Amino acid sequence: MSWYDIPEIDLFSDGGAEPNPGKGGFGVILRYKGRQKEFSEGYELTTNNRMELMAVIFGLEKIKTKAKVTVYSDSKYVVDGIEQGWAVGWERDNWIKKKGNLVFNKDLWQRLLDVIDKHEVTFNWVKGHDGHIENERCDYLANNGINSEHKIKDEGYLEYLENIEYYQEQKIEKEGDVCRKCDVPVVIKRPKKRKVKQNQNYYYEYYLFCPICKTMYMVEDAKRTLDQQGNTLFE
Repeated sequence: MSWYDIPEIDLFSDGGAEPNPGKGGFGVILRYKGRQKEFSEGYELTTNNRMELMAVIFGLEKIKTKAKVTVYSDSKYVVDGIEQGWAVGWERDNWIKKKGNLVFNKDLWQRLLDVIDKHEVTFNWVKGHDGHIENERCDYLANNGINSEHKIKDEGYLEYLENIEYYQEQKIEKEGDVCRKCDVPVVIKRPKKRKVKQNQNYYYEYYLFCPICKTMYMVEDAKRTLDQQGNTLFE
């Protein structure tokens, strides 16, 4: 298939949960050359962000041939996650954040990146509940999913609930605490020079350091307050 043969498709999406977390649903519109199809699904227990992600994933996975797809979503979480490169960075870091905890919704972000690779996809943010015809229609479809009698289980969210401690930030406070990335005890490191940014009235006397993955953890016990002359005021 040549570049000129690639179909151009618009994908409109919306998702939500009531309450959040709670029963959820999403709605999707696929439009090609004036023709369109609508989709909706409901989930027993999920979150707003997972439904926003699932809406886009579902729509892209419905497209069976390589296409130029323009996605319209009112979710900054989804649009910025792709357009700002956050998801690609998370994938590169094996879905582990700088502080060592896992990225929320990593299962859906991975799935979204995988399906994006099959197409040429651009994302556009639209303001929700602002009269955008397709967005309002997707909101209606999402509510149909929320209120449907036959909802399905969000297995990824259930897995998250079973392993929630790995997603929540775990404080590393003292030497010997285990690094969240590689399960190795951290050690104390003291900078050779005091590092103070302009107009900053504090510095860290030391930090906790993982000797394997090189992750640094800044701790409150090491924070020192400076007076106006740059002398240590509190320890």
